[in-house]
Amino acid sequence: MIVPGVVSVTFRQLAATEVVELTAAAGLSAISWAGDVHVPLGELGTARAVGAATTASGLSIEGYASYFDAGDSEPAVFDDVLRTAVALGAPTIRVWAGKRTPEDSDAAHRARVVSELVRCAELAASEGVRVAVEFHVHTLTKTLDSAVKLFAEAGHENLVPYWQPRELPEVAECLTEVRALLPSVTAAHVFSWGADGFDERLPLDARPDLWQPVLAELAADGVTRHALLEFVVDDDPAVFRRDAATLLSWLG
Repeated sequence: MIVPGVVSVTFRQLAATEVVELTAAAGLSAISWAGDVHVPLGELGTARAVGAATTASGLSIEGYASYFDAGDSEPAVFDDVLRTAVALGAPTIRVWAGKRTPEDSDAAHRARVVSELVRCAELAASEGVRVAVEFHVHTLTKTLDSAVKLFAEAGHENLVPYWQPRELPEVAECLTEVRALLPSVTAAHVFSWGADGFDERLPLDARPDLWQPVLAELAADGVTRHALLEFVVDDDPAVFRRDAATLLSWLG
């Protein structure tokens, strides 16, 4: 089953309560809360209030987007990340696999990232929270081969991947990536870009050729996963509502 939701950082300009209202009105079911704007790191009172507002509106909390860079952030920071996620009621913490690409990372850096991911996964498991690594071009998950190797090296059941397409995504390549990450992939960030990538955001319905088969692949085994809208054209709530309607129509 695919649960439709949104990444709250899509609307940096809105208060958390406004994001809740907009998400619920659009007919979506879940929110991934951003740790750099709506639920700041270490602000436990804010985290509790945002979590309560989310669930009171009938929405679920998909996770806490921490922006913690495993292997590059100060390790002690993850303690605050975990406390904030628990206060929020988030079942998942999103992190990055360091700040270097596979091409720029030597063996020592890669080993440090893997070790830190394992440490974070173990700490989170003690609180019933899992750790998800974003599939991101500026990290060790830039390429599929590097990402698969990373998860194999970590070998921790509490460490899972998030997937998102890169700029200029090809459908066959995206399906190959998703299939390689199944069944452990738990969420996909859903958006459509033009030839200029991040600088050319498109309405979601510009890429049914990409998203309909990807979503079908993610749903095929019946495991619950999230499809999270992000990168809305002009950060416009009206466009978001149309994108949400498109996503819901694709999910049937």
